[in-house]
Amino acid sequence: MRQTLGRDEDMDRSIFEKLMAEQASPCFVFDIDALRERFLAIKEILGKDIGLCYSIKANPFFIPELIDLADALEVCSPGELAICRHYSVPPEKIIYSGVNKERWDIKEAADYGAGTFTAESLLHVRYLNDEGLSRGRKLPVLLRLNGGSQFGMSAEDIKKVVKARGNLGGIEICGLHYFIGTQRKEKRQSSDIEKLTAFFEELRAETGFEFERLEYGPGLKVPYFEGDDFSDTLAPARTLAPQLKALAAEHRTTVEMGRFIAAECGYYMTKVMDLKSNEGLNHAILDGGMNHLVYYGQTMAMKTPKFFRIAAGSAPSAGSEDAAHSATCKAYDDILPSTPVRNEKWFLYGSLCSIHDIICKDVFFEDIALGDCLVFENAGAYSVTEGIYLFLSRSMPKIYFVRNGAAELVRGAFRTDVLNRRED
Repeated sequence: MRQTLGRDEDMDRSIFEKLMAEQASPCFVFDIDALRERFLAIKEILGKDIGLCYSIKANPFFIPELIDLADALEVCSPGELAICRHYSVPPEKIIYSGVNKERWDIKEAADYGAGTFTAESLLHVRYLNDEGLSRGRKLPVLLRLNGGSQFGMSAEDIKKVVKARGNLGGIEICGLHYFIGTQRKEKRQSSDIEKLTAFFEELRAETGFEFERLEYGPGLKVPYFEGDDFSDTLAPARTLAPQLKALAAEHRTTVEMGRFIAAECGYYMTKVMDLKSNEGLNHAILDGGMNHLVYYGQTMAMKTPKFFRIAAGSAPSAGSEDAAHSATCKAYDDILPSTPVRNEKWFLYGSLCSIHDIICKDVFFEDIALGDCLVFENAGAYSVTEGIYLFLSRSMPKIYFVRNGAAELVRGAFRTDVLNRRED
């Protein structure tokens, strides 16, 4: 009988047991079948008249898997553009965004043939216009509307650009870009759409100009922690779809998503390396930590993410290093922690020399032992690139893709000590 991880669509637990036996920890495991299924499910909810853009900052490892499915890819830096070039992403699918654009990286993106650019400031408008003029053509540009953060232009600045469009021979103002945050409740998105509709009407009344395109990032919420609702993680998209379809009836609309697509398609596996107690508190040290695992909203382990344990004895191996050590070192029985430790609460810490490197507090285990692995779910977005990977010069985790029930190593552990020293 197939043993799953709690939901029908989850990966077979035996995959993690095999990786555990191969000493793969710490590692990220990305379910490619689930990724593609989720992407197609979101597209079906949005309908054929709405495009779906993948924001690659959420997880650039997913780029090759989504090239054929996504209508566009949002690229926010020269480094991300280089990754797209490596994978031969069709340039017309690239929306070259980012809050800090320099002339040279606009030129590089234009050389590659990026299909669309965003302008986050009047300076960006100038840079883009100059680049277009130098090429004797107009670069397609989305003007980004500010939503209360450092991103985008004020409504008044956008109006200035629209009114001056006749003198901007190097750009074509083809649409509006609007995205202000992530993990936002449905009411906030409804308010955003009302704001956008009002702005379109105001702009039309003042300038007679109509945006042809809208690139909108709703920042839909995904569940991570105990107490969150995991019953239907696509529900936020279904709730918002009617309003998005109404927008699409007036403007050619593309919805931009990263976290909402990628989060639940990934796992992070880390191993219990040490167990100790002090003043009534139990501390478990893991071979990973906050340098690898980053959850939105998690501060000093104030929330507990969804995870499960694989006992060391469940891995199909001829005996782990820990088991061999235990069998041959009976002299230490009186001083080493007895394993497994049963019916206790534990604080889970990473391997960094920092009091902040705490993943969970007061987590109850019926039993826990050295060599056990903990698999944290919903780690498909951001953790793989967002952790403080250079601290302590620890290696970056291995990365596996799973297709049709089989795991494939796509990047080995990456040493960081070479980055933390001078070039001699």
